[in-house]
Amino acid sequence: MKSKIQASKNKTRSNVCIRTCRDEGQIYRCRQQLKDLDTPVKKLAGALSLAANEVRIKILLLLAEERSLCVCDLSEILGMTVPAVSQHLKKLREGGLVFTEQNGVTIYYHISATAKPTLDALFQLLSNPAGQQRRVVAARGDTF
Repeated sequence: MKSKIQASKNKTRSNVCIRTCRDEGQIYRCRQQLKDLDTPVKKLAGALSLAANEVRIKILLLLAEERSLCVCDLSEILGMTVPAVSQHLKKLREGGLVFTEQNGVTIYYHISATAKPTLDALFQLLSNPAGQQRRVVAARGDTF
């Protein structure tokens, strides 16, 4: 029994900082910065969470490039069933990343104005030559 108590104490101790000096100004600045950015960070985390699916990233990329597509177009482009694509679009719509516009009986999807700057910044990462170089290396089987 004594060894379990000792192990517990060691775990607690490993979470204690051993630095000799503390920059209180830095800690205050960082905490304040996080507090000031709380809402944008939550929005970004939500967008990233929704976009963290390969199919949804592809849908968002297509919508960014084409401006608007209907579920049938996306279904054909992605080689997926309409219900499967619709489920992804529903999540993106509920998350505020896309909106719909009806033209007759067809519903078209667009990237929302509030999500566009964030998504554009993320999509820039895909067109970065350094990013392309890493993908090529990964495709060869080397480290990513």
